[in-house]
Amino acid sequence: MAESDLKQKAENVWPSLSICVIARNEETALPDLLRSILEQSYPHSAIQLLLIDSCSDDSTKQLMLSFKNEHGKVFSEVLVLDNPGIRQANGWNVALEKVSCELVMRLDAHSEIPSDYIERCVSWIRKGEAICGGKVLNLPGSDSGEGILANIAENSLFGGSIASFRHAEAPRYVSTLAFAVYRAVVFADVGPFDTRLARTEDNEIHYRMRKAGYKFFYDPSIVSFRKTRSTVRGLIEQKYLNGFWIGMTLYVSPHCFSIYHFVPAAFVAALIASTLSALLWSAVPLVVLCAVYLAAIIAMTVASALVEEHNKALCIWLPVVFLLLHLAYGIGTIVGLIRGFVSKHITHDSV
Repeated sequence: MAESDLKQKAENVWPSLSICVIARNEETALPDLLRSILEQSYPHSAIQLLLIDSCSDDSTKQLMLSFKNEHGKVFSEVLVLDNPGIRQANGWNVALEKVSCELVMRLDAHSEIPSDYIERCVSWIRKGEAICGGKVLNLPGSDSGEGILANIAENSLFGGSIASFRHAEAPRYVSTLAFAVYRAVVFADVGPFDTRLARTEDNEIHYRMRKAGYKFFYDPSIVSFRKTRSTVRGLIEQKYLNGFWIGMTLYVSPHCFSIYHFVPAAFVAALIASTLSALLWSAVPLVVLCAVYLAAIIAMTVASALVEEHNKALCIWLPVVFLLLHLAYGIGTIVGLIRGFVSKHITHDSV
């Protein structure tokens, strides 16, 4: 065989990849994700699929088993495993114990990926990156007006996240990624997920990865999708729990967050302090705070309305939604800080 033919053959040998899906009560969302995995252009014979059920009360596990029975022979291996610890971190560790491939990827049950997503991520790994991912775009969790409104708020910098993997437009190294592909050696180096954390487990382990010298390469042309909560109430509850676990996680890994994670808590604290000041001394701090926040919330509402093509009328509700999201996140963080302080240390029984 000619040298050029040998080189071409070597280039076409893709590394083996373990895809980990941890799900609990996701019978509605899971079929779309499994379909997108099945439609991947990446060689299925190089994919090990690990489906982890976290004690679901619905048909999630049955869907996993049905997928294995119907499509198991298409992949190198499909395993359906149980996560008795329920938490995502526990499920991750269950999956990592069964990983047998060179690369590892986790997909949330609420996510979907285009057919070339894995292939494009792995192409960067083959060029020398240890971790690679792309931009995450939000999709409405339902077609209702409330579902679309929740998605508009979540897509906004003001209501969602300022993380680079949500908004950055140029390839770069970032501090964290969602739905990334990792070299398996990364997990071998930094150890398992911290099962004390019900959320924020990604923040904590990504901090350990950065500390170990690994870089997160972001390519915005690689796009994945995540479904937003289907109701505004559901989104508010999600923000509260996100904030709560940020507060709690400070007692586990205080350096894994940026200052931006604490802006909502600072806003709530300032609101409480300025309200007390208005009652006892002067209303000036409260008036100034409200004026600045009002200006910001109007500007962000206008910015969201300008990019909305079909649902501009819904944006009139954004100021209320933004305020509720910020209060929920901030109050959650403060409650988490207090709960963690009272507990003195975080254990599985702390919450």
